[in-house]
Amino acid sequence: MRIRLQQLNPIIGDLSGNKELILSAIQQAEEDGIELLLLPELVTCGYPPMDLMERKVFRELIYKMNNEIIDSTGETTVVFGSITDNLTGKGRRCYNSAIVAQHGEEFERVHKALLPTYDVFDDLRYFEPGNEFEPVVIKGFPFGITVCEDIWFNDNDIQYHIYDVNPAEVLAKKGAKAIINISASPFNKDKPVTRKNMLQNHARQLGIPLFYVNQVGAQTELLFDGDSLAFDGSGKMIARSKRFEPHFMDLIFNEETEVVEAITDVEKNLETPSKEQVMFEGLVMGVRDYLKKSKAAEKVILGLSGGIDSALVCTIAREALGAENVKAVTMPSEFSSEGSVFDSEKLAQNLGVELLQIPIKNIYDEYLKALSLVFEGAEFNVAEENLQSRSRGDLLMAIANKFGYMLLNTGNKSEMAVGYCTLYGDMAGGLSVISDIYKTEVYDICRWLNEEYYREEVIPNAILTKAPSAELRPDQKDSDSLPDYGTLDAILKYYLEEQRSREEIISSGIEEQIVDKTLRLVDLNEHKRFQAPPGLKVSAKAFGTGRRWPLVQRWTGQEKQIIESGKIQKEER
Repeated sequence: MRIRLQQLNPIIGDLSGNKELILSAIQQAEEDGIELLLLPELVTCGYPPMDLMERKVFRELIYKMNNEIIDSTGETTVVFGSITDNLTGKGRRCYNSAIVAQHGEEFERVHKALLPTYDVFDDLRYFEPGNEFEPVVIKGFPFGITVCEDIWFNDNDIQYHIYDVNPAEVLAKKGAKAIINISASPFNKDKPVTRKNMLQNHARQLGIPLFYVNQVGAQTELLFDGDSLAFDGSGKMIARSKRFEPHFMDLIFNEETEVVEAITDVEKNLETPSKEQVMFEGLVMGVRDYLKKSKAAEKVILGLSGGIDSALVCTIAREALGAENVKAVTMPSEFSSEGSVFDSEKLAQNLGVELLQIPIKNIYDEYLKALSLVFEGAEFNVAEENLQSRSRGDLLMAIANKFGYMLLNTGNKSEMAVGYCTLYGDMAGGLSVISDIYKTEVYDICRWLNEEYYREEVIPNAILTKAPSAELRPDQKDSDSLPDYGTLDAILKYYLEEQRSREEIISSGIEEQIVDKTLRLVDLNEHKRFQAPPGLKVSAKAFGTGRRWPLVQRWTGQEKQIIESGKIQKEER
């Protein structure tokens, strides 16, 4: 049997455009003699459709689209993801389904059983879970068909709840001789490893081949890397698709011997890439798709400070959109060093990006003059510092408005976490490109770019080696206000991604006062993140839709007090 795993890049809600992608894939598969074509989860409407699912007309148009796709099928059996109507009169209005069609007829549909309701997922808000598990016979061979979470079972990065049924295992026990999984599984920096290991373990434990196809492309803050995979019954990886781009791979599956062989050249895709590589590739795709799919703008603008964060964002934008579509602005103040301007000029030259220079000293002085009576007698503090940041934000937004550009925000996750950023200043923008990248990771990616990607010094070494500074007051350094970034990022990863308690973080060897200060800053600055632009997600827990933290709450600082009062024991938490 000739099987094709084809990862497509749909646009949420673009039903006509998505239908064209699907019909084109089916036609090409027919012409190429493919016997079984596998397409991703919810490929008709794009994942996640969110509250579009509440629109009756939206659902009905998808049902009509399903029929048109089914009608188009010929010799090739097609498995594609879509919504289907719940006709029972009970529960939610529709299912998240895999539809199986051939010769213009639907001959089976399988409903997703495990509906995630954690992090960025809200499947149970819209879909009725499936509860039937039966193999589907395709061209005389029994396949077990599963949808996304069904194959993950209890192997997620963070296990929020424990499922009591393993769909793939049930299907194998009922006679399935191979497992199919159609997915729309978002990327994170650990996913290339955890996904491969999870699928490999399933194939090995069940002793049958496994075919996995995943959505590719960016949907607002969510990145989908594709990374479709095929394993034989021993758990050996036979084929792995390209990442972060539409792609298909063809396989020969011998139903009698259950041997799986790759037809397309996939050897170079089998190795697991570095985290720096996949984060960079994902962010490039995220910027490109955000502009293309939203049609917000064709060109972008950003502030170039001479620091590491804006250097990385500028590099990502150049790779995503081309140098001709990126404009950078350096806006020195009286506190800016000569090196900052020079380093910005050097980077722009290396990238081929146009750089404007607009000094803000006169603007800043006018602000101080206007506020002189109000500020009289008060010492210089964060108010004067933030005036500089907001001046820069105003200039960037003015240029963006005048010429129809979109402003890219350059703040990193470390600064966003502790509120080391200015509302309506350096937090301005239409998209936060690196808001889920820790400061230490910013350095790692920039070093990887010079050493592995470009193999030359594109990002100036001076940017990589200088002490980080906001340059909003004389001789300012980030270390004046924050722990060193190695320590800070370790605390943040423990707290945000691994959800460790205060006591657990301290027990890792980090000083108690530093931990307390950091956790307090994280909890007290939720109001800033609430007003931040959407940010591209590359971790298991990012700020945004996947982290729902109350703005008005009194938990901050309570954990320590409760433990010390003896009301709960540490081991019970």
